[in-house]
Amino acid sequence: MGFFTNTIQAFNHGGFVMWVIFAGQMVSIAIIIERVYALYIKRTLNNRQLAKGLEEDIKKGQLEQVMKKSQVLAMEGSALGKTVLAGTQAAYRHGGNDEIQSKMDEVLLSEGTILEKRTGFLAAIGNIGTLAGLLGTIIGLIDSFAAVANANPIEKATLLSNGISMAMHATAYGLIMAIPALVMFAVLQNRANALADDLNQTALMVCNWLSFNYEPVKEKSTRRAGSTLNN
Repeated sequence: MGFFTNTIQAFNHGGFVMWVIFAGQMVSIAIIIERVYALYIKRTLNNRQLAKGLEEDIKKGQLEQVMKKSQVLAMEGSALGKTVLAGTQAAYRHGGNDEIQSKMDEVLLSEGTILEKRTGFLAAIGNIGTLAGLLGTIIGLIDSFAAVANANPIEKATLLSNGISMAMHATAYGLIMAIPALVMFAVLQNRANALADDLNQTALMVCNWLSFNYEPVKEKSTRRAGSTLNN
């Protein structure tokens, strides 16, 4: 009980700024939990293994089978599955290498945005927490010196200590909120970059495989026209 009592007293000594910092802390915790689940539990760095399961079918030109497998992966939430499905559909329609790459790039851009979603708010919240703590420090010092200026000598020490207490509590709580938010921002940003790099590299590998299993519409039309003339 002593810990909670001291925490409540410290919170009260910090003034209204403590509520601002508390709100930021709750938001940052929610973002951290959601991003940890999205980037560490929901997604893994196994895209190359997934791609290997599609390599044989792609190189054999069995694009229907590739689409079925990639569709299953996409339904399971695999970013690679969505990317390969888009590229395979383009290859199946004989759109050409440029269309294959373009369709896959569209999905990659969308997935990159999802990976970085909300993570940037942690840096902003951390900075706001630090500034809010500094604001509490300034307000506490202003209040303490204003009170001392108009108080009798007996009360000066008490009023000064109360103002400084408010300043220190606000500063400490601001840092307590800001430091974990900034640390997790760096951790989550690094994880998002690693996932994006793994996805992009694997998607490029699959794109190269698909490039050998399509027939561009222009070439197809030219070949058909040549066959008609020969007949």
